[in-house]
Amino acid sequence: MRFMVMVKGDESTEAGVMPTEEELAAMGRFNEELVKAGVMLAGDGLHPSSKGAKIRFSGGKSTVVDGPFAEAKELVAGFWMLQAKSKDEALEWIRRAPFVDAEVELRQVFDTEDFGDAMTPEIKEAEEKLRAKLAEQQK
Repeated sequence: MRFMVMVKGDESTEAGVMPTEEELAAMGRFNEELVKAGVMLAGDGLHPSSKGAKIRFSGGKSTVVDGPFAEAKELVAGFWMLQAKSKDEALEWIRRAPFVDAEVELRQVFDTEDFGDAMTPEIKEAEEKLRAKLAEQQK
């Protein structure tokens, strides 16, 4: 099972305050544990919303709204993509993250099988080709 872990933003992350050397070192050690265990698929921090944009779709048209955005606690400041056997295993890992004050959200990522009959053999084959191409591009 794959899980996305979203680290919630706060006033500090939205202000662009960078982590200290000690915080970076602690997070690096945690990430190393995840990688060694074969759990971490990806992970990164995100720039503040002032450097981002939201794209809203309505009636088939898109509208771009530049950041910053209100409610820092509702924004994502970073993420991990994890591979775990269960939600409980993913939670065990994230509970070990070296945060002092933070909120983290864990969500399971859909797998092809989760879409049932709507995932026809043709759609599944096209999806597999896209994933293979993506994997090749990332090499």
